[in-house]
Amino acid sequence: MRIFYPDNEITSYAKRKQKATDGQEFYYLCKMHDLQQITEFSTSPELVKKLYEFSIKKNYEAGTLILNENSHIRSIPIVTKGTLKVIRTEEDGREILLYYIKAGESCIMSFLGGLHNETSKVKAEVEEDAEILFLPIEKVSMFIKEYPQWLDYIFRLYHKRFEELLTIVNAIAFKKVDERLLDLLQKKKELTNSSTLNITHEQLANELGTARVVVSRLLKQLEENGMVKLGRNKITLM
Repeated sequence: MRIFYPDNEITSYAKRKQKATDGQEFYYLCKMHDLQQITEFSTSPELVKKLYEFSIKKNYEAGTLILNENSHIRSIPIVTKGTLKVIRTEEDGREILLYYIKAGESCIMSFLGGLHNETSKVKAEVEEDAEILFLPIEKVSMFIKEYPQWLDYIFRLYHKRFEELLTIVNAIAFKKVDERLLDLLQKKKELTNSSTLNITHEQLANELGTARVVVSRLLKQLEENGMVKLGRNKITLM
């Protein structure tokens, strides 16, 4: 059975369809522009296009766990919006923050584990609401062969993470917990662009690899010294 539509309805439908297509295309052009801001990608629009073509985009709320320890790595996350934090858990259950993944960055641990078919040695949690592109691991190898800019991107991330891990090791070895706590609060302030942090003492303790009572005592000292103001599940840096 054939269905006939008045000319004006056909025209209206065509316009709506074209508008939706144009809107989607505009969205992807904007997102491609975001990735092209990455130094290594700026000279290869084709690489950026392929990244969006082969990746799956997902949105997550803060607190969501997107990668757990000992899980198989089937794709590489590329953050286009928001922030992730990468954490290592010891056998006794203690955790320590290794580094943050900001917009335009990825997880080098996922690169290495995925390429060598190993399970994850870390877990990744959303620090701020995030938009993430997940690139299948088989495409990672293909990009390495076809796009030197992609390899440059991986090497830069590796270098940055190596320096961050050295900083963590030095802090644990040579800094007191109160110094590490203040450094962590300052870093979170820079990441969120806000002096008020919505975080609990327990969360800070986990990221520092210490006990909650230690963090609570140190925060109270910082408040007495006029460096922070404590509230219910929030801390304001003065």
